[in-house]
Amino acid sequence: MKQTYLNLILLIERLHRRFLDVIKAELDRLKIEDINNVQTLILYNIGTENLTIGELTVRGYYLGSNVSYNIKKLVENEYLIQERSSHDKRSFKIKLGQKGLSLIEKIDALYQKNCEQLNGLGLGDSDMQAVTKQLKQLENFWTSSIGNPMAI
Repeated sequence: MKQTYLNLILLIERLHRRFLDVIKAELDRLKIEDINNVQTLILYNIGTENLTIGELTVRGYYLGSNVSYNIKKLVENEYLIQERSSHDKRSFKIKLGQKGLSLIEKIDALYQKNCEQLNGLGLGDSDMQAVTKQLKQLENFWTSSIGNPMAI
């Protein structure tokens, strides 16, 4: 069981990196060079909402990335619009600009195509739900283990 557990941990990490590679390949195919794969995921997680950087950070896990730096680059490259919050003048709200909205439409089309391809391989919605349920159980286990090192 220990080796299986360790293999699973490594697989999760590889899957995340491979997924980022899929996003990068799509950006390359679209000839988009002013944004990277992590920044693209940030845009996708913002969607049509108006968020603070703190809200965005809580929502996504941007391992190895500086969210503030990425937000700055996304604003500079006109994917995001940044405005002072009307309620708290110390914080900023961010939302997608037209360029960001256009890109997430393209990424959403990629996700749809991926789902169709997975379905064609025999990995349907119920399979994905089962994997998701198990991964959430693992996430809950790790979350509970943080406060109790003996649980590990």
